[in-house]
Amino acid sequence: MERKLPIEAKRFKKVREELKYTQHSFAELLEIGSTTADIERGKTKITGKVVTKLLSQFGINPLWLFGESFTQYLEINQANVNPKVITVDSNDQETILLVNQKAAAGYPHNIQDVEYYDSLPAFNIPLPQYRNATYRGFQVEGDSMMPSIRPNEWVLGKAVSNINEANDSLIYIIVLHDSVLVKKLQKIANNPSKVRLISLNPDYLPIDVEVKNIQELWQVNSKLSFNIDEPSETTLFKQLQQSMEELKGQIKSLKD
Repeated sequence: MERKLPIEAKRFKKVREELKYTQHSFAELLEIGSTTADIERGKTKITGKVVTKLLSQFGINPLWLFGESFTQYLEINQANVNPKVITVDSNDQETILLVNQKAAAGYPHNIQDVEYYDSLPAFNIPLPQYRNATYRGFQVEGDSMMPSIRPNEWVLGKAVSNINEANDSLIYIIVLHDSVLVKKLQKIANNPSKVRLISLNPDYLPIDVEVKNIQELWQVNSKLSFNIDEPSETTLFKQLQQSMEELKGQIKSLKD
């Protein structure tokens, strides 16, 4: 006779699949060994530590997990989008980490793994604009923020501690559970549980995301660009015209 699967095992698997974690990566995140297979098969009970982590990190309602509630998510610290890990140098000064496109693919899943951050390059900028705050750099992928931000450029973001601090007119780095996006953020007046992410490139449609799915938020305040365009022919022509007019003026003044 086939053994009936406990509801908490079914719902645990549902959570993992919704968050798009593998059994291995979810087990690492929850610190419960190498895989979640035994939990999902009902062979291993879900511990209180796991229940606490699911609640604190993803807002999973413990009562829902065990079949005692229809509400899957609780709004626990949903506005807290502080950096999960801060790095410092040998002088105990905060450093700016750089997350390139390849590293960004794993960033959401390693967001609390201190060892992961050790693999990222770090530096300091000795300018007053970068003092008394936490900054992080991300390399932009794709053209959704053209023309302001081009593919492969780097943006530097200042940490935002609370979603309520976000300003609709600014660009942010939004770290979700499965991706890192660079977008304008717009609050939705009639639905505070969601925000709208807007691209500058009109070819891309806005995206609505749940606030509880935002792990970190960084306000973009500068960018690093390594491709300086040559002046276009039109620009050169205008510059030549301007120079010629100035030269004509000078010659005329000499004649007068």
